[in-house]
Amino acid sequence: VRTQIAGQLIEVAYKEGQEVKTGDFLAQIDPRPYQRQLDQYQGQLQRDGALLAEARINLERYRTLVRQDSIARQQLDTQESLVKQYEGVVETDKAMVDTAKLNLTYCHIVAPISGRVGLRQVDPGNYAQTNDTNGIVVITQMHPISVIFTLPEDNLPAVMKRLAAGASLPVTAFDRSHSTRLGQGMLTTVDNQIDTSTGTVKLRAVFDNADNLLFPNQFVNVRLLVDTLTDQVSIPAAAVQRGAPGTFVYLVKPDNTVAVKPVTLGPGSGDSVSVSDGLDAGDQVVVDGADKLKDGAQITLPAEGGGTDRKPAEGEHRHQKKQQP
Repeated sequence: VRTQIAGQLIEVAYKEGQEVKTGDFLAQIDPRPYQRQLDQYQGQLQRDGALLAEARINLERYRTLVRQDSIARQQLDTQESLVKQYEGVVETDKAMVDTAKLNLTYCHIVAPISGRVGLRQVDPGNYAQTNDTNGIVVITQMHPISVIFTLPEDNLPAVMKRLAAGASLPVTAFDRSHSTRLGQGMLTTVDNQIDTSTGTVKLRAVFDNADNLLFPNQFVNVRLLVDTLTDQVSIPAAAVQRGAPGTFVYLVKPDNTVAVKPVTLGPGSGDSVSVSDGLDAGDQVVVDGADKLKDGAQITLPAEGGGTDRKPAEGEHRHQKKQQP
């Protein structure tokens, strides 16, 4: 929040960290110089208004005298010109009075938006100027709050298809470590261009932020729920390998050997990915050390409770298709 006029601060009404609403009083600039300026302009307006009134009276007299052929036509023309001059002066005076009144209202600084007040930037007695970098105070809107994130352009068609169908897409925000959930919001806007340097597009989500866990300029991770699939098999993403067979996993057979099993992957969610073809619910796949295996290799399964390098494919009744930037 910056002052729109220069002057000495005589009052700072806000407290650091205070929640304010639009129109709440924040600070006061000494209004006396601006009040004097207003008085001066009002005096000029009154003086020039009187001169205009006198000129109009004389104009009517000259018109009468011209009709009586008592004075030259030139005197009437001169008086008409004088009236127009005074009319212009009066209009200028009115504009100056309006400007002075506006400047006087600027002495009373109020909150332009609702939000939380930051640390104090000025104190009473400081001289505030319109070009001050820090301004009077910083107000940040907390409720609601926007989160801007990026999405790979390859995932954009799925998002746009759902939005075109009228779907509301929820967005979940997490902290930097992706371990703490900060809030749930809704996708509101997709940018109108793709960043060619990164191959991503910006999206905006709005959060109620009732718990005040989201802050301006905070780094967050987000998950965007695009669609919900049913009866899908999911496996840990670490089990997926890529090579000559294409995308595949090492399937654990009953004789404790592994077989290369090509799979068709669906959407992913966090550390899991869905499999649309190639596995059945209950199949076991190798997760750890798969890069050291080959087709038909013998493996030793660890004792139960001592950790495992295989994971059963889970037949989930509901699998969330999430695009994660």
